[in-house]
Amino acid sequence: MSFVELFLLAVGLSMDAFSVSICKGLGMRTVNWRVAIVLALAFGGFQAGMPVIGWAVGSQFMWLIEPVDHWIAFGLLAFIGGNMIREALTEEEEVQETPDTIDWAELLMLAVATSIDALTVGIAFASLSVNIWLSVALIGITTFVFSIAGVLIGNQFGMRYQKPAQIAGGVILILIGTKVLLEHLGILVL
Repeated sequence: MSFVELFLLAVGLSMDAFSVSICKGLGMRTVNWRVAIVLALAFGGFQAGMPVIGWAVGSQFMWLIEPVDHWIAFGLLAFIGGNMIREALTEEEEVQETPDTIDWAELLMLAVATSIDALTVGIAFASLSVNIWLSVALIGITTFVFSIAGVLIGNQFGMRYQKPAQIAGGVILILIGTKVLLEHLGILVL
């Protein structure tokens, strides 16, 4: 995967955290930078850590999945992307008042929930020629930045950008999965 593809993957993965960050920003009367930074660190940290776990597990079973690795990468990315699009199109808008304090249990649950897709991407990384450390750093930093931006956008503009961002993230993941499949099948040569 090229750097541009990894960056687009990082953007796609960060869309769940971006959406949640928008919701958190909606409930803030003014931006609480402490809450925004802690939220971004949690989301970025989990988004960076989960692919490492997936990659480590996937690497152990590479001999078993190598003959179909391109189908697995395509399937996982298409499933994650499709699920993101489906969730964006079926979610009902719900605005909740968010306090300007940190609920650590809620933050942990949100960080895990928004990074589960990164775990499956890590499994796909085991079958691709990917520098895992560059990839997870890029995913973590991108998610951190998008989370801060989400809080700011949520605070300023509200729910207007949540669904388009989630749909764009899903489309990006599906397109990357399709490219991986087409390259391995010899249909697309770049």
